[in-house]
Amino acid sequence: MHRLHRLFAPLFVLILLLTGPARAEDPWYMVDTLNPGLGSVPAEVDRRTPRAAISTFLVAAEEGEWARAAHVLDLSDLPDAEQRAQSEILARQLHSVLDRKAVFDWSAINDRPDALQTVGGQSQAQAGEPRRSLLIRELALDPVPATIRLERVKPGEDATPVWVFSRETTADLPALYAAYGPSPLEARLPDDLRDDAFWGLMWWELIGLPLLLGAALLLGRIVHGALKRAAQYADGDLGQRVLKAISTPLIIASVTTLVWWVTDNVFVFSGAIDIWLAPLIAAGFVTATLLLIVNVIEAILEHLIAPGDDIDLTSAHRDKAREMATKLNAAKRILVIVFTLVGVGIVLSTADAFRSLGLSLLASAGAVTLILGFAARNVLGNIMASLQIAMNQSARVGDRVVYKGELCHVERIHMTYVQLKDWDGTRVVVPVEEFVSETFSNWTLGEPDMLRILKLKLAHTADVQAVREAFLDVLQAVKDDTDLTDDLGEIEEAGVNVAGQDVFGMDVWFSVPCTDPNTSWEVACTVRERLLAAITEMQRNGDEQLFPEAQAAEAA
Repeated sequence: MHRLHRLFAPLFVLILLLTGPARAEDPWYMVDTLNPGLGSVPAEVDRRTPRAAISTFLVAAEEGEWARAAHVLDLSDLPDAEQRAQSEILARQLHSVLDRKAVFDWSAINDRPDALQTVGGQSQAQAGEPRRSLLIRELALDPVPATIRLERVKPGEDATPVWVFSRETTADLPALYAAYGPSPLEARLPDDLRDDAFWGLMWWELIGLPLLLGAALLLGRIVHGALKRAAQYADGDLGQRVLKAISTPLIIASVTTLVWWVTDNVFVFSGAIDIWLAPLIAAGFVTATLLLIVNVIEAILEHLIAPGDDIDLTSAHRDKAREMATKLNAAKRILVIVFTLVGVGIVLSTADAFRSLGLSLLASAGAVTLILGFAARNVLGNIMASLQIAMNQSARVGDRVVYKGELCHVERIHMTYVQLKDWDGTRVVVPVEEFVSETFSNWTLGEPDMLRILKLKLAHTADVQAVREAFLDVLQAVKDDTDLTDDLGEIEEAGVNVAGQDVFGMDVWFSVPCTDPNTSWEVACTVRERLLAAITEMQRNGDEQLFPEAQAAEAA
C-alpha cells in the first residue's frame, strides 16, 4: 500500500501543477462596451451596487432627467447611433412599468457591489455567494413571461463592474409598456390629473378608485335585483333553489369581473394600489367559484332528499336519496378543501404585499404552519372525520340512529359537526370527531326490516299464553285500525318470550315486527300503549294478577 502511495503521489502533484486550481466564475458579465452612444456617465449616476443603481434611476425619473436615468439601462441591443434617441423613451417606459407593477423589497436589494447574500442557510443555494443577477419582478407577457432584472456587467478588462437593468429587460420594455403602461383613456387625461398627489398616487387615481368602488356596488345591487325578480318567475322548487344558490356567487363574480376589466383595460393603477387589487380580484373569483359549488350542491342535495316541505327525510322509500345526499355532502367537503387550498395559493401568488412590504411571512412559513396546524387541529380532525363518515356510509343523511340513548335521525353532516333531530323535534349538534368516536346504533343500516322489543314485568302467576294472544290481537288491531299499516311487519314474525325472572316477577319480551326503522319507534309506542291497556283490562275482568304488586321502595 505504501509503495502505491509513493508511486502515484508525484503523479497527482504533476496533474495539479499542470491544470492549476479551478477558476471560480466571475461575479459579473463581461462586455466590450456599455452604452457608448450615450456619451460620458454623469457624476450623479451611481451604479456600484444594486440599491444604488435603482435609487439613481428612480431619483432621475422623479426629477425628469431621463437622459441620466438611461445610463442605468443596458442598451447593447441598440446600434450606437440610436441609443441616445431611444434611451429616454425606454427609461420612461421602464419607470411607468416599475411604478405600476413593482413595489421594491429593499431588504432583498442590498448595498454591496457583489450583492452578496449574507443571510440564509443550506436551503438557499446562493447564501454566502456573490451574485451577478437579481430578479426584481416577473410579469406575464405573450408568448412567454418577461423579467425585470438587474445585472452586473464589466465593460472592458480595466473597467469597474456596474449594475444596470439587463439587455433582455430593455428589449422587452416596449411590449411591457403596451401591456402595463397607461391605458388610452388615461393618456388622454389632462396633465394635472396625472401629476403626483400623495401616498405615491396620482390625482386621477384618488378620483377613479372611489368611482370604481361605487360602480361595483351599483352593479352588485343591479344583479341582486335581477336575480330576485327572476326567482319570482322561476318554475318549480329546484329552479328557485338554484337561483337562490347562485345569487351570492354571481354578485361577487360580477363585481370582481368589473373591477378586473376596468383595472386591466380602462385604468392601470400604480403599484401602491395594484399590490392590493390583484389579490383581492383573485380572492373574489376564488370565493365566487367556491360558493357556487357549495351552494349548487346544497340546492341539489335539498331537492334530492326533500323535494317538498311535506316530505319525510326518514321514510324508507327515500333510501337512495339519502345515500346520494351523503355522497354529495362528501363531494362538497372535498371540493371545499381543494378549492380553498388552491384559492389560497392563487391569492398568495398574486399578492406582492407579502414580498414587497418586507413581511417575514414566507421566511417563517414553517413556524406559521406549525402554529396554525396546532390551533386548527380540532377543526381539521372534524373535517377528516366527516369525510370518513361520508366515505364508509356508517351514518347517512336521514338515517335513524340511537346516539347516547337518544333516538334521533341524521339531518345534516356538516364540515365540523353532525346535526341530529331528536324524537321530540329538538336538534342535537355533535362535533363530528366526537360522533364517530362514540358507539351508536344505526337502525337504517342494512335491511329495513327490524324487531322492536317491548320489555314488561309481569307477575309470576300471569298466564303467558293468554297475554301472547292478547298481544297478537293488539298487533292485528294496529294493522287494521291505524295509519301504521305499512309500517307494521308480518304478524307471524311477532313473538312473546320470558327472558328472565326475579323476586318481583317475570321479564316478558314482546317482539314487534317493523318494516321501516325510521317509523319503528312510533309503531312500538302505539303497540305498547294498546298492550298495557289490554293487559290491564284482562286483570280487571279476571281473578288472575298480571302485574307485580311490588311497592315502589321495593322496586328501587
